[in-house]
Amino acid sequence: MNILDFFIILAKALFGVAFCLGLVPILVWLERKGSALIQDRIGPNRASVLSFRLAGMFHIIADVIKLFFKEDIDPKNVNKLYFYLGPLLIGTVALMTFATIPFADTLKIGEKIINMQILNIDAGILWFLAISSFSVYGIIFAGWGSNNKFSLLGGLRSSAQMLSYEIPMGLSIIGVLMVFGTVHLNDIVVQQGNLLWGFIPMWGIVVQPISGLILIVCAFAETNRTPFDLVEGESELVGGFHTEYGSMKFGMLFMSEYISMVVIASIVVTLFFGGWQIPYLPTDKIIEHSSILIQAFSGISAFICFIFAYILYKYHINFMGKWKDMRDYEGLIFSILAILTGLFFIATLLIVHFVTMPLWIAPTFAVLIQIGSFAIKVGLFCWLFVWVRWTLPRFRYDQLLSLGWKSLLPLSLLNIFVTGLVILLLK
Repeated sequence: MNILDFFIILAKALFGVAFCLGLVPILVWLERKGSALIQDRIGPNRASVLSFRLAGMFHIIADVIKLFFKEDIDPKNVNKLYFYLGPLLIGTVALMTFATIPFADTLKIGEKIINMQILNIDAGILWFLAISSFSVYGIIFAGWGSNNKFSLLGGLRSSAQMLSYEIPMGLSIIGVLMVFGTVHLNDIVVQQGNLLWGFIPMWGIVVQPISGLILIVCAFAETNRTPFDLVEGESELVGGFHTEYGSMKFGMLFMSEYISMVVIASIVVTLFFGGWQIPYLPTDKIIEHSSILIQAFSGISAFICFIFAYILYKYHINFMGKWKDMRDYEGLIFSILAILTGLFFIATLLIVHFVTMPLWIAPTFAVLIQIGSFAIKVGLFCWLFVWVRWTLPRFRYDQLLSLGWKSLLPLSLLNIFVTGLVILLLK
């Protein structure tokens, strides 16, 4: 391995970590504001810096500072090895599962080929299933090591829940592998760029709708999200497996839940919603028409920025003088920032139109908009997690296990049988 290959691998690894960790504060903010929207209230809006509140974004900064500087207390009689190992294992596993997920098509610049995956291995989906299974150990360690009955019950619930839902989750993926004939995640995404009957994108959800539904349901259980958050049910177990944790040990457990949301949303998007694919725009077409597409993208982006600038300026005019502090000028400041962003896109449009671009611009642009497509799809599924959490009530524990063993498991097996039969008949 030469030095260039090393830095490429390092850059991809840093991108994966930054993508997962960078979405955590955004998702926390989205969770709070989304719940407020669903419950018809304002949500967090008090924390401020120089009277700027940014719609509650400063609450995230305050939370991080609080977690870092809060006194780190270990309760009496905890098993320190397991107590410390639990959060570390959960956080590490959450980040490692992202390693094989492709976030763009292969980048080709001259003779150099760069795979847009941290780990470009053939058994990519097997890596995801194998590594994600380790998360249950972290929860059990946290529950057992806390020496607390509520924590122990949370850990036991976790082991039963994971077993109940990881089996149908794995079986649901088999149908997709049978249709596409590979376990390499990027190859699966590439095949989803084909058109079914000449006009329908061959996404996994189109050819395997039952598998997609099962995986989405299992995703909620895998991430311990409502309505399957029995592991940390506060009405029954105080906080479940993380009852005794504080400071950054709790912060790591808290962040891991949102990282898991990002990862499981990424795998759902990769297998069933085209991954980085943009419908009707395969990579070769993007590269071939890159100049036109860059100009179109820049023009549309500039137009959207100017619309936002107008809306923010109207907000500034309507609420000027209401607060009697710097909040009166928030709309004006962000309106100016939106105008400057729009001017940047107009400058990009003019440069591309009048200047001959280097050869590496076209494939790089293709990769960038594919990353954008992937991120938008992941963001939409993360919003689905928030929406469901604040809409559906928590299941009873017997209902949760019954759904996994009596409904999802037989349905996933039936889906494999029907898929195999259809493939056999169509040969």
